[in-house]
Amino acid sequence: MGGLNMRWLLASLGVVLLMAGLWLLLGVYQAGHTLSAVGGLVVMAASAWVFLSPKAYAYRYLYPGVVAVLVFIVFPAVYTTGIGFTNYSSSNLLSFDRVTAYMLSETTTADGAGMAFSLHQAGGQYRLKLSDEAGQSWVSPLIKLQDNKPQQLQLQALGTENLPEKESIKTVIAKQSALKALRVTLPNQTQPWRLSSLSQFSPTQLLYQKNADGSLRNTQDGSLIKPNFKTGFYETAAGENLIPGFKVNVGFSNFTRIFASDDFQGPMFKIFGWTVLFAFLTVVFTFVVGMVLAVVLNWEALRFRGVYRTLLFLPYAVPGFISILVFRGLFNESFGEINMVLNGMFGLRPAWFSDPFNAKAMILIVNTWLGYPYIMLLCSGLIKSIPSDLYEASAINGAGPLTNLFKITLPLILKPMMPLLIASFAFNFNNFVLISLLTDGRPDFIDSKVPAGTTDILVSYTYRLAFQDSGQNFGLAAAISTVIFALVAVLSLINLKLTRVNQEEKR
Repeated sequence: MGGLNMRWLLASLGVVLLMAGLWLLLGVYQAGHTLSAVGGLVVMAASAWVFLSPKAYAYRYLYPGVVAVLVFIVFPAVYTTGIGFTNYSSSNLLSFDRVTAYMLSETTTADGAGMAFSLHQAGGQYRLKLSDEAGQSWVSPLIKLQDNKPQQLQLQALGTENLPEKESIKTVIAKQSALKALRVTLPNQTQPWRLSSLSQFSPTQLLYQKNADGSLRNTQDGSLIKPNFKTGFYETAAGENLIPGFKVNVGFSNFTRIFASDDFQGPMFKIFGWTVLFAFLTVVFTFVVGMVLAVVLNWEALRFRGVYRTLLFLPYAVPGFISILVFRGLFNESFGEINMVLNGMFGLRPAWFSDPFNAKAMILIVNTWLGYPYIMLLCSGLIKSIPSDLYEASAINGAGPLTNLFKITLPLILKPMMPLLIASFAFNFNNFVLISLLTDGRPDFIDSKVPAGTTDILVSYTYRLAFQDSGQNFGLAAAISTVIFALVAVLSLINLKLTRVNQEEKR
């Protein structure tokens, strides 16, 4: 009986989840995202088949992982790459159909005198009254003015009805946004009227009308605007772009701009070189510091080894962003403790944030501080796995500590550490948090027309292009992200190959 109840419970839960998923996909489809809705429907159908069909029982454990990889890794990568082939930006956000609909919905004040209006409250609702110069008046039904949703109102001629006292200008100002959303029409008229001032409604007309060839005609002056599917804008006869623009496919132009445009070529190659150097030096410094400390802490004669190990591991226990912000204060050029110490001892006050070389040195110092505990921990474990017989034989032959380090310890820990060092290189290649919190990429290049700094790495440069540039060029940022993804993918393949080689050598 209990098993039957559990089956009914699971079946009911499945039906509820299915209905909720269909309702969500319907909302996605109605919002205009047809491909996303279709993809979601395919995932739902596959999920239902895997978990309900006895034939798919063997796939139930593999399926969640596959779906997670497709949704959270493959789809974002493909979507970002796709954006890289478009002109998607802050001025080209919408589709062509939505931009056309926006243009066709624009209105302008038509020729003709406006009419004075007054607002009258009745039981928490309002009535609108329009009056012309001849003294004739029209009133609306009771309406709510609580939001800015567009409302269409049909006015009726005012008879002998007495309206409540009209509201003050203070109330009109408070309800101005809701009043602007009103479109009112008079009896036997189709032309809408709208708020044109705090005391007047004026007749309006559509600014554009669509022609058979797809162009739009301006109803005021008769001029034409035509869509340009190369630039993604409606253009006037003089070639002026009209906002908003629409998304179009631009092919490889974003990728060409990265490597060929003078505006991007200079900072791009400088930033790429610094990114590689930053990631490489970080790996070298963290490995050297971590390995040396691990060797020292492995010395049996060292007193208080446990205390030293705990203190040296603390930087890894503190959240990284907190350490970065602390170091930003310590390196402050005017009030930071580091400059105070350097000034007191050597008379130096380095410009850590305004000098490019000092800024890069500061970043490497902070990143080495953040990364060495992890390397130290790994090297400590690897050193303990080295047979003590090797060191005993070395001592018998009269070898010293440096010989043991370079002839025994380093060769035996370097190979198993290599995949981890490559992974560390790939991580620092995209270490956006460090750059953003510590220097924000500055100091900037003086001769650059795009937002780019001497301490920017590729990922922070991409962020500044996408969100800090005046144009917010998401398509170009996506193209750079695609290049970064390809570089990281190559590093991952190298990592896997080295891991496979190490496994074969162990066999």
